[in-house]
Amino acid sequence: MPREIDEAWIDEAIQRYRRLDVLRAEFDKAVTAHVVSVHSPDDTVEVLVTAAGDIADVRIRGDLQHREAAELAREVHAVVTNAREAARWAREKLHDEIFGAFRALGER
Repeated sequence: MPREIDEAWIDEAIQRYRRLDVLRAEFDKAVTAHVVSVHSPDDTVEVLVTAAGDIADVRIRGDLQHREAAELAREVHAVVTNAREAARWAREKLHDEIFGAFRALGER
C-alpha cells in the first residue's frame, strides 16, 4: 500500500529550513559583531570580547610603575576569565533574541 505524501508539510519544512538558514547566518554575524566590555576587579584592566569569544582589545589604565608584575598578571587573568563568561552570556542572549520565536515544526 503506497504511503501518502503530505506536500504541504514538505513545503512547510523547506520554508522552515530556509528560514533557519537565514537565522543561523544572522546569529553568526551578530556574535562576531556584538562586543562586551569586562573590567578587572580593581578596574585597571578592561577587555573587549565579542560574543563569539574573540578578544577584540585589551586596555590597561593607571600607573604601572608601582605595580608588581604578579599583581597585574592576576588582574589580567581575572578579567580574561570573566570575559569568557561574558561572551557565553552574550551568545545565549543573542541566541534567545534571534531563535526565541522560532517554533517547532507542526506547532501553530
